[in-house]
Amino acid sequence: MAQVEATTERIIAADAETVFDTLADYSGAREKLLPEHFSEYEVREGGDGEGTLVHWKLQATSKRVRDCLLEVTEPTDGQLVEKDRNSSMVTTWTVTPAGEGKSKAVVSTVWNGAGGIGGFFERTFAPKGLARIYDALLANLAAQVEK
Repeated sequence: MAQVEATTERIIAADAETVFDTLADYSGAREKLLPEHFSEYEVREGGDGEGTLVHWKLQATSKRVRDCLLEVTEPTDGQLVEKDRNSSMVTTWTVTPAGEGKSKAVVSTVWNGAGGIGGFFERTFAPKGLARIYDALLANLAAQVEK
C-alpha cells in the first residue's frame, strides 16, 4: 500500500490568528465552511481545537463515501491535525502569516492507499478530487473571514 497525499493552499486576506480560530471552531464556524461533499456533521466532544472529536461523512465521488470520526490535536502553533479513527487518513491544517493582514492556509491529507490497479487509480485521481473539495472549503473560509 502506497501513501496517497492531497495538498491545497490559499492566501487569505485576514490575519493568521483569525483564520486559525475560525478553522478550529468546530462547534460554530467549521460546519458553515464545509462544501456539499460533507454531511452528517456532529461535534461529539469539545468543539474548539485540541480535544475535539468530530464526525462527518465525506462524499469524495458519487460512489465513494468515507465515514470519518476525527480526533483533533494542535501539535504546534497555527496547526490543527485531524486523525480519523475509522481509517489511516490524517489531515493537517497549517496557518501562517503571509504579509500584513494576510495569511497562508495549507491543508494536506495523507492516507494509505489501496494496492493493485485500484490503488493506481486512487493515487492518480483521489488527490485531485480531494484538492478540489478542500479548495472549495478554503474559498468558503476566505469569504467568511475577509469581511
